[in-house]
Amino acid sequence: MSLRQRTSTASVLIALIVVVIQWAPRLVYFLFVQAVILAALMEFYSLAQRRSQRPQRALGAVLAMLFGLPLVVKEVSFPMALSAAFLLTAVVFVIVYDTVEKLPSFSAAITLTMFGALYVAFPLDFLFSLREERGAFTIYFLFSVIFLGDTGAYFVGKLVGRHKMTPLASPNKTWEGSAGGLLLAASGAAAARAVFLPGLDLGLAVLTGTVVHAAAQVSDPLESLFKRAVGVKDSSNVLPGHGGFLDRVDSFLLAAPLFYYLVRFLW
Repeated sequence: MSLRQRTSTASVLIALIVVVIQWAPRLVYFLFVQAVILAALMEFYSLAQRRSQRPQRALGAVLAMLFGLPLVVKEVSFPMALSAAFLLTAVVFVIVYDTVEKLPSFSAAITLTMFGALYVAFPLDFLFSLREERGAFTIYFLFSVIFLGDTGAYFVGKLVGRHKMTPLASPNKTWEGSAGGLLLAASGAAAARAVFLPGLDLGLAVLTGTVVHAAAQVSDPLESLFKRAVGVKDSSNVLPGHGGFLDRVDSFLLAAPLFYYLVRFLW
């Protein structure tokens, strides 16, 4: 895929994301986050189906929405939503698995259905909480760290990468690229702090950026393991030059919750 096509797709995505984060009303932003979650979740389930595993896609979508419900309905707590999710999952699977022929796929199906919803929805919902509690500029800081760090890891790895970091999950990732990613993430954090959050201590900003991108560097190969397990390179091809939605949000699945709590307790 050409660099030009990747750049064009990225430009459109970034413009859309900035418009939504900066100006969308609260409910619209919530629905936008949920739409991204559902798109990524359906790709996760599609990966599982390549190995004839049978996650319940409709149920998973409902579970993902349940996990997001406490963000907009104050009477609903996350433990309440999780309890409802377990109950609903049990009811659906007891009804659906009604023949002996279906039993071999039961364990994988129920595990993937519940895990997939938690794996995708729970961390991405922190992007809603961040804007609610800390404003749009805090999210721009996170995006700067992730995107610049990923860029640094890619180009440094291409130029001088020699030692494989995760040869099974991501054969092209190297320790040299990882170091370059952390360095550019730290630089990106300093730049984002100057532009978006000038009141934030510089050392704290750099520390946050470095730690968060270290988590992102684990999050990316974790998602890659799901793809390697079914023999595909991308979760889908819906985003030209960038794979699928799951490929675009994978770094945030570990980084977003960690960033949220660093901001909450240290900033």
